[in-house]
Amino acid sequence: MAEPLLSVTGLCRHFGGVVATDNVSLTIAEGELHAIIGPNGAGKTTLVAQLMGELRPHRGTIRLGDRDVTTMPSYRRSRRGIARSFQITSIFPEFTARDNIALAVQAHAGHNFRFWRAARTDPALRKPACAILDSVGLGHRADVPAATLAHGEQRLLEIAIALAARPRLLLLDEPMAGMAPEDAARMVRFLSQLKGKITLLLIEHDMDAVFALADRITVMVYGSVIASGTPGQIRANAEVRKAYLGEDELA
Repeated sequence: MAEPLLSVTGLCRHFGGVVATDNVSLTIAEGELHAIIGPNGAGKTTLVAQLMGELRPHRGTIRLGDRDVTTMPSYRRSRRGIARSFQITSIFPEFTARDNIALAVQAHAGHNFRFWRAARTDPALRKPACAILDSVGLGHRADVPAATLAHGEQRLLEIAIALAARPRLLLLDEPMAGMAPEDAARMVRFLSQLKGKITLLLIEHDMDAVFALADRITVMVYGSVIASGTPGQIRANAEVRKAYLGEDELA
């Protein structure tokens, strides 16, 4: 069996007396779309922050391929191929959509930001930026200031910024949060096209989207993993029904 791209073992993190992640273990295969679900306060975002290196676990290990990255800072994890989106959209609102992506391309290439004014017209940055915008369906909005994009477009732009780093593993923290149904459907279509091209870890409350997209699902409650398996196995799991999804949710 091939070595998993991501392997998490016994991950623990607490804030005072509150246990945010409690002995969390999971593996994600290369090219898999793995969803993490659970009620608010289950520890999902804390888990992502630990995977990205923004929070240091108190116990446990995180391996990316054959490399232990548990104590590695986030900028080094980014260089090794981990990128993320956030629950709250994180973009440069005063820049155009293309400029946002070009800046991300520039950052990944390690260019000096003092030359940003000239770099905005640099074909070596503009060309990949346009290609990435096209890939997320925003090519026709390249010259629009990010602040004036619709909410769903801003969420797609944020993912495009993450894709500019050419990640091996993309962590998506509630990409459909606050979206209208038509925007959520557009995001599902995009993620289905992205699936298999890179490895995805998806945190999402939209259960229709999760079960439509995921290869495997891990369920967290109160910081602990209570189940992990295929969508069919999760649907059939009585403990998951009781703790989170509910009988009506899975009917």
